[in-house]
Amino acid sequence: QVQLVESGGGLVQAGGSLRLSCAASGRTFSSSGMGWFRQAVGKEREFVAANSWSGGRTSYADSVKGRFTISRDSAKNTLYLQMNSLKPEDTAVYYCAARPFGGTSARVDEYPYWGQGTRVTVSS
Repeated sequence: QVQLVESGGGLVQAGGSLRLSCAASGRTFSSSGMGWFRQAVGKEREFVAANSWSGGRTSYADSVKGRFTISRDSAKNTLYLQMNSLKPEDTAVYYCAARPFGGTSARVDEYPYWGQGTRVTVSS
C-alpha cells in the first residue's frame, strides 16, 4: 500500500513558478515508479511527467518539456514537480500517482495509487 498527499498548489501569474510536493507513505515508495498527472475542468486526466523507481529515468509530456522538472527525495519519501514559466493552460488539479515495482508510464490505468490532488491556477 502507498498513501500519497500532494501540496504546493495555488494561484500564480503567467510566467511564474510553483513547486508541488507529494509525500508518500508505505514501504514501496523507493521501488515505485512515480508520476504526475493533471486534470482541467471538463477534460480527461492527462500525463505530465514520470520518474522511474531509481530516479534515473524520466519522461515528460511535450506540453511541459523544458518547463517542468520531476524529481524525488527517497530519504524524505517525497516526489516533486518544479513548474516554471507557467501558462494559463497549465491550470488544473495536479495528482501524483505510484506504480509499485514499475518504471515510467504515461498511462493513467497503470497507476494503482493516487493522491487527492492539489489545484494550480495560472492567471493571465
